Amino acid sequence: MDQQQAAICQWLDKNEHRAIRLLQKLVEQPSTQGNEAAAQAIVLEKCRQIGLSIDVWEPGGKKLVQHQHFSSTRTNFKESPNIAAVWKGSGGGKSLLFNGHIDVVPEGDPTQWVHDPYTPKFEDGKVYGRGTSDMKGGNAAMLMAIEALVKCRAELKGDLIFQSVIEEESGGAGTLDAILRGYRADGAIIPEPTKMKIFPKQQGSMWFKVAVRGKSAHGGTRYEGVSAIEKAMIVIRCFRELEKLRNVRITDPLYSATPIPVPINIGKISGGTWPSSVPDEVILEGRCGIAPDEQPEEVQKEVQEYLSRLPEHDSWFEEHPVSLQWFGARWLPNSLEPDHPLVKGLASSCRTVTGKDPVLEASPWGTDGGMLAAAGGIPTVVFGPGITETAHHPNEYIPIKNVMESAKIMALFALNWCRAD
Repeated sequence: MDQQQAAICQWLDKNEHRAIRLLQKLVEQPSTQGNEAAAQAIVLEKCRQIGLSIDVWEPGGKKLVQHQHFSSTRTNFKESPNIAAVWKGSGGGKSLLFNGHIDVVPEGDPTQWVHDPYTPKFEDGKVYGRGTSDMKGGNAAMLMAIEALVKCRAELKGDLIFQSVIEEESGGAGTLDAILRGYRADGAIIPEPTKMKIFPKQQGSMWFKVAVRGKSAHGGTRYEGVSAIEKAMIVIRCFRELEKLRNVRITDPLYSATPIPVPINIGKISGGTWPSSVPDEVILEGRCGIAPDEQPEEVQKEVQEYLSRLPEHDSWFEEHPVSLQWFGARWLPNSLEPDHPLVKGLASSCRTVTGKDPVLEASPWGTDGGMLAAAGGIPTVVFGPGITETAHHPNEYIPIKNVMESAKIMALFALNWCRAD
């Protein structure tokens, strides 16, 4: 570690309390979908204090909603602003994008939380609260990394761009709109909760809906009807078979620690109208994973073809085929080779800060990395301080040690990446 790198790390050590307070202020604002503005105001003020050139706007318009990669549960983003803040380099170097999402998933049942999810507590070296790991802790680390570079008078040739975007939890419309606004870079880091591992590859996913038909009858003579619930059980077994078939094909060593690299999850079942009636329709809603080297359209075709074979399991489906619909949110997959300069450079910075080789794995969930790569042509890697197992869970937390370590790693990586020709 050279003198400038040491100075940057020392500045971060001395300002850990500021990182904790920044994270707490972000978590205090429940930035669920449609409620992002208050949290973005905190981000805006922090960027202003650092001295970055700031751009604030509300995504939207035909160019966004008609884009081939647009996918969201809404089309109106009023009072849901995006933020981009730029530290302009002197010229001639590679640019770098720090991309983080400000939106969080709802807190769920508050009785399952030890503390109020939006009253962040700092205990035993951890900050607790909704969004700490996914991914306001990562956002705080990025902002602290940039501030450390500024305070230590680092000289960058390439531009360093920070983004705080909306809609990651619903398909990436915020990041897509930032791309359409003209924000591109030679590389990008997304600090999702990887537990300090590097994810060069991320699976994608998409939502689906399957309608299963039956035949209504009185419950007292149910043998005169056909239960859509019982037929839906056959469909679910079919999805389990397809899941096994799709995952046995995945031999990438980056997935060796993941039990099911690309799951097919049934997340919602609805059907029937009356306890004493045989149900004539059941709707299954779920999520289908997309491997890093797959295209969404390929997966959709495979699912449709597999469901067309349901008559092999039950002749009922010959005259009553299920209907398949793809709807709602979608996350695109992303893939970088482990020897890509972005991955190797980040791994080097990890070794400089921690003294250890980082673990490389493939992401078990989708991120905005697929959007940056597909729509922006930006090489992207996912790396962050959060705890994967607590994301979307009650009592979500993040170790502040990891926040500060990741801030150091990202600062040193930016220093090397953006000053190289």
